[in-house]
Amino acid sequence: MAYAIIRSGDKQFRVEEGGTVRVPTLDAEAGDTVELEALVIGGGEGGVLVGTPAVEGAKVTGTVVDHGRGPKVIVFKWKRRKQYKRTQGHRQNYTTVKIDSIG
Repeated sequence: MAYAIIRSGDKQFRVEEGGTVRVPTLDAEAGDTVELEALVIGGGEGGVLVGTPAVEGAKVTGTVVDHGRGPKVIVFKWKRRKQYKRTQGHRQNYTTVKIDSIG
């Protein structure tokens, strides 16, 4: 099974053809085709190709499935004996991409 390690939003993800991956928000509508940067390609007949920093001429294409928001993370700060408390919540936005081809 061919796989690739891609970079999106300063994060790296291992993807396979036909699989889905949640990447940081992309500026694309649902149904659009996107091209992602391949850092490593492996699992094929050619062995493993490692780029410096990316594999030259390699493309990973995918289709945007939808956009969403991750689970809420609660941040709670407090100082003992000072009656100081602050609560803050955060939800990270993401885009789900279905990988169409690696090559």
